[in-house]
Amino acid sequence: MTSDIHSLVGAYALDAVNDLERAAFERHLAECEACRIESAELREAAARLADGVWSVPPPRLRETVLAEIAATRQLPPRTATVAGGGPAARARLSRRHLLSAAAAVVIAAAGAGTAVYTVQESRVREERSVAEAARDQQARVRTILASPDVEVRGETLRDGGRVTVAYSRLRDAGVVMLAADAAPGSGRVFQLWTVRSGTAVSEGVLAPGEAASVTIVERVASATVVGVSIEPPGGSATPTDMTAGVKII
Repeated sequence: MTSDIHSLVGAYALDAVNDLERAAFERHLAECEACRIESAELREAAARLADGVWSVPPPRLRETVLAEIAATRQLPPRTATVAGGGPAARARLSRRHLLSAAAAVVIAAAGAGTAVYTVQESRVREERSVAEAARDQQARVRTILASPDVEVRGETLRDGGRVTVAYSRLRDAGVVMLAADAAPGSGRVFQLWTVRSGTAVSEGVLAPGEAASVTIVERVASATVVGVSIEPPGGSATPTDMTAGVKII
């Protein structure tokens, strides 16, 4: 078994370890978040790459092909004499034709496989980027909340629920935690705001149906109020229906 337990993550994700290595690595997973994340991502990537690309042909494919054959001029039979003559030579020629056709099919299949792999790889890269962004945000939230000067203030939402603001002058940033009892009705959405020098600045718009969020607000030292309003989908340029406001000065 390898002396570096971290190096087993790829083999483990592909189920290419022995029983001893599997047991050791699974004990390691309980303590190593980085390996848990990487193992999960590798398993997902492997599963995606293993997906079949076969699809059911359209119902009229056979009729279309036969119609094209009927309308296509056929070449006359080959009459040239094969060097060496006889059935054996003709058989060799037939085998060469078959091998050439088989090689063409393999090349075409390899090209299709490469295209599928490229698409899948792009998706994996995109999902990895999203996961990395989420981890970065979580680390930033923990840093703000752990600041020695952090202050926490909150306000009840008009229709139930609460908005809580934890902010640090030292970090010049805050975390806005929205937890409404329900999402706004009539297709409307929550929008977050800060008030800076008397002007409302949008800090993000929730999607329709969302009732909770965790948002990082930068340059919090210049803000005096954090507010929540109810707006049309996509948000508004200025608040139209405030449901809560938290003074942070």
